[in-house]
Amino acid sequence: MKRFLDRLLSAATPLLIQYKWYGMTGIAFVAAALLALGGAQLSARALENVVARETASALITEGLDWAEVETDGLLLRLSGEAPTEASRFNAISTANQIVSAERILDEITVKPATEIAAPDFSMEILRNGLDVQMVGLVPWEFDLSAFQARVEAVDAELSVENMLETAGYPEPFAWASATDFALSALASLNAAKISISPGRVNVVGLTGSEDERDRIRIELARERPRDVIAALDISAPRPAISPFTLRFVLDEDGARFDACAADTQDARSAILNSARAAGASGRLECIVGLGAPTPDWQDGVVAALDTIAQMGAGTVTFSDTDVTMVVPATVGSDVFDRRIGALEGRLPDAFSLDAVRLPPSDSQLAAVQDQAEFGARLLENGAVMLSGRLTDARTRDAVRSLAQANFGPDAVTMAARLDPDLPGGWPLKALLAVDVLSYLNTGTVRVVPDRVEISGVSGLTDASDQISRLLADKLGQRAVFALDVTYDEAFDPIAQLPTPARCKGWIDEIITDRKITFDPGSTSITGDAIGVLDEIAEVLRGCGRMSMEVAGHTDSQGRLETNMRLSQQRAEAVVAGLMARGALVSEFVAKGYGPEFPIADNATESGREDNRRIEFSLIGASLEAARAELAPEGNTPAEDAELQELPDESELAIPVSPGEDAALRPRTRPDRAE
Repeated sequence: MKRFLDRLLSAATPLLIQYKWYGMTGIAFVAAALLALGGAQLSARALENVVARETASALITEGLDWAEVETDGLLLRLSGEAPTEASRFNAISTANQIVSAERILDEITVKPATEIAAPDFSMEILRNGLDVQMVGLVPWEFDLSAFQARVEAVDAELSVENMLETAGYPEPFAWASATDFALSALASLNAAKISISPGRVNVVGLTGSEDERDRIRIELARERPRDVIAALDISAPRPAISPFTLRFVLDEDGARFDACAADTQDARSAILNSARAAGASGRLECIVGLGAPTPDWQDGVVAALDTIAQMGAGTVTFSDTDVTMVVPATVGSDVFDRRIGALEGRLPDAFSLDAVRLPPSDSQLAAVQDQAEFGARLLENGAVMLSGRLTDARTRDAVRSLAQANFGPDAVTMAARLDPDLPGGWPLKALLAVDVLSYLNTGTVRVVPDRVEISGVSGLTDASDQISRLLADKLGQRAVFALDVTYDEAFDPIAQLPTPARCKGWIDEIITDRKITFDPGSTSITGDAIGVLDEIAEVLRGCGRMSMEVAGHTDSQGRLETNMRLSQQRAEAVVAGLMARGALVSEFVAKGYGPEFPIADNATESGREDNRRIEFSLIGASLEAARAELAPEGNTPAEDAELQELPDESELAIPVSPGEDAALRPRTRPDRAE
């Protein structure tokens, strides 16, 4: 408008000069023109404001407050960022109700559409024998055909039903690692449910035995990729026990089970409580299995144990529903009759009781019988010594042949002489002595006329149960035998498989006996420390991949910065030394702590020597596996792992110190030379 007025005045001035309108008439004409033009300008601006105000109000009413309105003469300019294309069109339509479409300038931009998030990919593989089903949603890039071919390659007889869906997104992190590990679990288990998600695999499976369950758990733990969290819930069915056997002894050596079986956990608790009431102490074992001959098993066993406790001595043997109770002559006949009568009233109808009170021994007969003996002894080196008396040459040959079949032809030494006047049943007891010896790793079986005595060490957790069942089956329910068999984990092949907890315990034993030492101010491993590092590397080579922290510690002498740097370099030197010796240290972390965690007094030389040390601690998945292995019975690793992610590795480190929890120190490792 200002430019228009300037042009008007420029055009009017020459005319005024030309016609010499310098009087009042010319001035009035110019003033009138200026007033008219000013009024027109004000009217135009008022109209623009009304249009802008009405348009803005209409947009706000429609919820389009993001739109900005400007006027330029007869034009209406719309600007701003619309959340969607539909919102932009709605703003233009609303403005069109105020002004015509040709007067609207559209300068609205549309907010870029956000990328749709990828779905949660997951897959479940269900296997029941030779039938396999796969369901879930997998990435488009995942080679589904190749994966199905790998599943079918597990067993040529597998029938695979593929119900997987795909979505057009790339594979998430650790998806390939998780599917590879799932295939390993599928190949190991005939009955399993395997749930797969990026970086995580949950395995619920069933095996045929506890040994197989333990083996598969250890194998899968070793094969787990580093970027995959695995939760393994692998169980084994209860063992089938036949005959269902229990044997309880109360004599001068105390109360104990030679064999114990229960059909339920409640029955097991009730039986063990009765045994403790009868005088048994320490850790009592009782197998929960299948094959109980009657639902009243618990009631019958508890009644018999209570009776033994009331008489103060005796042995009770259950073989299915046959119950045999043998009581020594020290129990009075009146007490025996009264207690046995009460027991017959308490026993459920399914049980058959045979109770015997032994007569007093004849001292002269005992002296003669003590001379008759046959012994079978298994030494630590595997040699078997057979000595004593046998009835005839045929029996001697049969005993030797059985021993050679069980232990090897070169391991058996026969030193038994012949005596045809031995008591009846002697050949059977001699053969049983050799059979019983095969349940032991070291020990002795002694046969005398009135009993069989077994003592030794076994790597079988249920050795006493099996031996009792064998003797009761072959010699009858009235057989008298004494069992003193100790379980030793060092002889248990399953218990001695390398696990993170055991491997750490073996390393702790090495560095407890001999420390990894360095020369003052040095990071070089020299002298005796080389031998220590060799032993640790030997353990680690057998343990496979583990996650561990190697921590370096110093005393408080010197500057803190120097000690921190020195401890870090020494820890790194240990890891490098182990790697040079063939140990798998890809998941090892070297950490220097300087003087931060002393275990002794830095004011003394001996204390400073103790503080200058190298420690090994489990971290990450290896620590989780160790905690699951050492968890109390009844708490499965999957119960904790199913709902919890692994915490930060720094929170899981186990410092090795004199006050460390003894539960993380397993038994001494087996002799590698053997």
